[in-house]
Amino acid sequence: MSAGEENSHIRSGLTNQLPDGDPEETQEWLESFDQLVEFHGTERAEYIIRTLLQRAGAKSIEVPMVTTTDYVNTIPVDQEPDFPGEEEMERRIRRILRWNAAMLVHRAQRSDISVGGHISSYAGVATLYEVGLNHFFRGADHPGGGDQIFFQGHSSPGNYSRAYLEGRLTEEQLDGFRQEVSKAPNGLSSYPHPRLMPEFWQFPTVSMGIGPMNAIYQAQFNRYLHNRGIKDTSEQQVWAFLGDGEMDEPESRGLLQLAANEKLDNLNFVINCNLQRLDGPVRGNGKIVQELEAFFRGAGWNVIKVLWGREWDELLDKDDDGELVRVMNETLDGDYQTYKAESGSFVREHFFGRSAKTKELVAEMSDDDIWNLKRGGHDYKKVYSAYKAASEATGKPTVILAQTVKGYGLGPSFEGRNATHQMKKLTVDDLKRFRDTLRIPVTDEQIEEDPYNVPYYHPGEDSEEVKYLLERRKGLGGYLPKRQVAGEGLTLPEEKTYAQAKKGSGKQKAATTMALVRLLKDLMRDKNIGKRIVPIVPDEARTFGMDSFFPTAKIYNPKGQNYISVDRELMLAYKESPQGQMIHPGINEAGATAAFTAAGTSYATHGETMIPFYIFYSMFGFQRTGDSFWAAADQLARGFIIGATAGRTTLVGEGLQHLDGHSPLLAATNPAVKHFDPAFGYEIAHIMENGLFEMYGDHDGDHNVMYYITVYNEPVQHLPEPEDLDIEGVKRGIYRLSTSEKDGPKVQLLGSGVAVPWAQEAAEILAEEWGVSADVWSVTSWNQLRRQALHVEQSAMLDPEREPEVPFVTQQMEGAEGPIIATTDFATQVPDQIRQFLPNRFATLGADSFGISDTRPAARRYFKIDAHSMVVRALQMLADDGAVDASAPVDAMKKYDLGNVNAGSSGEVEDG
Repeated sequence: MSAGEENSHIRSGLTNQLPDGDPEETQEWLESFDQLVEFHGTERAEYIIRTLLQRAGAKSIEVPMVTTTDYVNTIPVDQEPDFPGEEEMERRIRRILRWNAAMLVHRAQRSDISVGGHISSYAGVATLYEVGLNHFFRGADHPGGGDQIFFQGHSSPGNYSRAYLEGRLTEEQLDGFRQEVSKAPNGLSSYPHPRLMPEFWQFPTVSMGIGPMNAIYQAQFNRYLHNRGIKDTSEQQVWAFLGDGEMDEPESRGLLQLAANEKLDNLNFVINCNLQRLDGPVRGNGKIVQELEAFFRGAGWNVIKVLWGREWDELLDKDDDGELVRVMNETLDGDYQTYKAESGSFVREHFFGRSAKTKELVAEMSDDDIWNLKRGGHDYKKVYSAYKAASEATGKPTVILAQTVKGYGLGPSFEGRNATHQMKKLTVDDLKRFRDTLRIPVTDEQIEEDPYNVPYYHPGEDSEEVKYLLERRKGLGGYLPKRQVAGEGLTLPEEKTYAQAKKGSGKQKAATTMALVRLLKDLMRDKNIGKRIVPIVPDEARTFGMDSFFPTAKIYNPKGQNYISVDRELMLAYKESPQGQMIHPGINEAGATAAFTAAGTSYATHGETMIPFYIFYSMFGFQRTGDSFWAAADQLARGFIIGATAGRTTLVGEGLQHLDGHSPLLAATNPAVKHFDPAFGYEIAHIMENGLFEMYGDHDGDHNVMYYITVYNEPVQHLPEPEDLDIEGVKRGIYRLSTSEKDGPKVQLLGSGVAVPWAQEAAEILAEEWGVSADVWSVTSWNQLRRQALHVEQSAMLDPEREPEVPFVTQQMEGAEGPIIATTDFATQVPDQIRQFLPNRFATLGADSFGISDTRPAARRYFKIDAHSMVVRALQMLADDGAVDASAPVDAMKKYDLGNVNAGSSGEVEDG
């Protein structure tokens, strides 16, 4: 079987299954169509074809869906617009940029530094960037607003090289590439990293697959701001530069439907199809461009292929019988890669030589002419045509599939090689050949004198090249990439907004999820920040009690609600609107996290401060989308992440997959995330108030944090706020909730979240049945207590002459007598975070191992985290100290039947 037959699925295959009953008539139709194209152009021919297809459908004639087209450019030559730039000038600029980008990486490979870098990525993508930066991509100062550009991470040397010509970076800074600390303040981050370079980079993109997701939801959020009347974003576009290898990530393709469903024609993907992943071809035995075309077209996207440079136009025009197109269709990606690593004579023999007709097409061309047949992604006219068509497309998002060569222009040692991604340095011969190809005025002596200190080239501030480059950016609204924070400060809610949350629940019981949602509703009524709150819920709004938002806040849908809702007669009926405030991504945690990121960084991307509240099943947060939260931290996102139905036993009827015993530990690994585990409404109120101030208030501290708050679906009695509440303790992580007046041996009971009531119950049992005096502490943040304590330790190490500070948790529990017993609805590692900072003997009860399906009381007894388990553990520790009789813990074990899960009584029985 031939390669062409084996890969026939990558072509349209429209006629494969049907016999040709009259070949002569068929030929007449084809000739007629060819004349239509010749005399009336491709645009008219396209209209006729579309009209015929429409009529065929009306006549019930089956026409298979065309998901792939031939392996040629989408835009016909006669429809290509004139290029408005100065061709030779832009070529000269690209040569300089390619040189400086390569030298930046090469100079960082000297033996005393050797920090790595990617020398080939920018060489292949330079034209794609430069056409956009010179003609399309708008800066923040453009009257219509700035575009959002997701640059490919590995090509960052090219962005730095351009900023050097623009005067934004110095040569010293280029030499600080990947040396952020050792060359501070002149270090440059390896990849796009807003947290490390907050005035330069806007979007972090190196976590494969997250860039595509975030770009889609950035485009959606732009429309959200516009439809809600917060900002006119009608002229702003989102451009995401991606790699064909990256498109194998499930995240890269997994959210395409949102862009199509919401008709996000403000979104453009540019996929750099160099046919290579890191160590080899993306589809050696197939064709990744054709595969992506089918995938995107099937998902409802507009697809533009830019495969061949202008040098191919004449050959394709002469290809009367389609033989050249056939060869293009049947040639595999592995072969295309090999051709660009060989020579013109090799291409003549192995590509054009596949057919006598195609070989004859190039008979009069020299081997050099054949070698200079460019791929489309390196032809600025072809790229310009594609970008113009994309920016003017309506009703659909657009993907541009641009065929390029990785390492383009770097010479035979680099171009198209499988090892290109790992190659960081150039030999002396490579440098000279590269210099000659780019016509850079660097001498042999300069190269040979110190091969790792070959000079950058700057033509001068007054040079034609620099003037041209600066004029283009000025006309488009300023430099890119560039991040600027122009959002206005917010007037935060008054104390009365939190009053209801601080009252407690009276005789009723309420879940902390409900307490938080009620407070959120009060905040959304606030005249200053209410409209800036962005509730984001995947598909559990009713579970979290947020259906009360439906009639007033409404669910965002750019199409509105054009159907009759099944629950329309209910007071809390489902209601969608283009002006809706709630973002409802469906069963889609990854998309919801991307929406959170877009909203949480709007203060920088749009100069509009928004406050996202992302509410989700806690198990499906940091475990499932932790990498996305890390990217959000990189992008300096601000907002509230609400892990509802938290804990390993509160949703225990759902079983293993829904039970969260470890999200605080996963959250602790993200330096920008502050985790809180409140037990009562007043704790939630103070934590939320402090979070709003920390993120959006007027102070000199770090605003770029995210609050992760775990709340529970189990009803508990909410205490009213105590008059003498230690508010500082609530905000910083721990406070004493109650002090026992009982005379007797002392213990300290620590709990957080839903476990605090168990600790209170245990304190009562210890006092009444065992004569033990137990104080109860509510720990609102184990993570923050540990972080602060570790910071104190490090500060003491770095300044040993200064009297050491005492960690906050140590201060709070100073003088607390007796052993400490800590319990939570999480794994033991959560409370264990503070063990080392307390002098008391410390015991942890935790819900380790996997979850189970059962009742809450049975599950808590199974994990030994309930009130009676606290009692037994406290008695054991007191017995070890000789403070109670040695028989006490044994008697307690028997009395409470601690080994019997059916004897558990801590917690409400779950409704279902």
